[in-house]
Formats: sequence, structure tokens, C-alpha cells
Amino acid sequence: MQVETVCEQAMCPNIGECFSAQTATFLILGKNCTRMCSFCNIQKAKPLPVDNGEPERIAQAVKLLDLKHVVITSVTRDDLCDGGAGIFVQTVRRIREKSPQVKIETLIPDFGFSWNALKIVVDVKPDIIAHNLETVPSLYQQVRPGADYSGSLNLLRQINKMSLNLKIKSGLMLGLGEKQEEVLLVMKDLCSVGCDLLSIGQYLAPSKQHYPVNEYIQPEQFDYYKQQARQLGFLHIESGPYVRSSYLAAGYLF
Repeated sequence: MQVETVCEQAMCPNIGECFSAQTATFLILGKNCTRMCSFCNIQKAKPLPVDNGEPERIAQAVKLLDLKHVVITSVTRDDLCDGGAGIFVQTVRRIREKSPQVKIETLIPDFGFSWNALKIVVDVKPDIIAHNLETVPSLYQQVRPGADYSGSLNLLRQINKMSLNLKIKSGLMLGLGEKQEEVLLVMKDLCSVGCDLLSIGQYLAPSKQHYPVNEYIQPEQFDYYKQQARQLGFLHIESGPYVRSSYLAAGYLF
């Protein structure tokens, strides 16, 4: 059964812990991304045609592995008119048909800021819908060329407008050269658009060809950000050196 996990593609340090907790993050829409983010280990190449059998295979894998919490994410597919939103919807539906007890989180790209594409994912009602800001605005040009901070923030705002009951999540990487005050401003921005859940972790360069680590953040600093996030009103925060967007994903639901 051919399925891809971002756990393996992104070389996540927590892969054993999550798999043992019956949690996995599946990567849909192929392995090739149309964006050139300098931090990411996902392949940058011309994407293959959409595999319409993928949602069914993932649903079968979820049932076979008896998973409790599933994260569905994808490469960015700027070549598709809906950015791949339709396959997200089909994947959620197939999983629910075979494993109705499973909690589902969709970690989505920006879909080219198409609100029609976004709405069909919101309407399928995943338990959590996530979109990561990744870093502070001043670093976007170097770290996330092709992405747009204000656009991503607005995407999260639109999710909140489309469904007030949906849990909204985002994630940040630290150690790229951001300043403390910039991180705090991003957290405030997230709160202002209705983001409920937040992950904060240390960036680790996948190779020497990727964006270099500027700083290794001390555990005490991660604790500080977690305290500040609580004061701002986030419902759940994971903040620590090895935290990744989908780390302890099931713990965000309460």
C-alpha cells in the first residue's frame, strides 16, 4: 500500500513517539512541491498528476494501523486550480467512512488564497484545521519565498469566519534569526484572527544546502513563549526544542 508520511519526508525527530501513540501525518498530492522554501526537506520539482486513488489508500492505512489521530497535509500544488483542496476533502471523507472514531486534522497550504477552495475543506469539518505561519514576517523573503505572511494570516481569519466552531492551529519555527519581540507580535497576530492552538519548535536544517540555523533556542525561552501564549488566550500550546507542527497532535483536542 503506497502512502507517504511527512514524518519520514521531513525527517521528524519525534517519529517513533508519534507512531507508538497511534498518530501519523500523511502527505498527500505527491512528494514534489511547487514552492522553494529554504527550510523544508520536501522535494522541489515538477509535480506528478493528481492520484485520485490516494484518499482511499490512506483511509485503508488508517484503518489497518488502527490510528487514533490523523494529520493530513500536502505539498503546495500551485499547478492545480484548487491547490489540491478537493483531494483533502476526499481524504477526510474516506477516512471517516472507514474509521469514524478517528480524529482528523488537516494541515493545509494556502491554496493560492482561493477562499472557494478553502471553504470546501472547512465544510468537510475536520476536527482541527491548521496552517503554519512558520516564521516572522521579516524572514519570509529568505525563508519562505512564494509565501505571503499577511495572506496566510488572512487565510486563518477566513477559516474563523467560515466556521466559528472549528479549532484553528498554526506553528512557528525558532532559530532562523527572529527577534523575541517579533515572535510575540506574531503570536498576537494569530490571536487576533481566531487561532486557538499553537506549536513552537526549534528549526533544524535538514542539510548544508538548506537555510542555516542562526541560533539554538534555550528551553527556558520556549517556556517563556508558552507562558506568553497562555496569557494571550491560546487554548493549547506545545513549545520546546523538538516540537513540530504535528507533535503530540492528539493533545490539542480536549
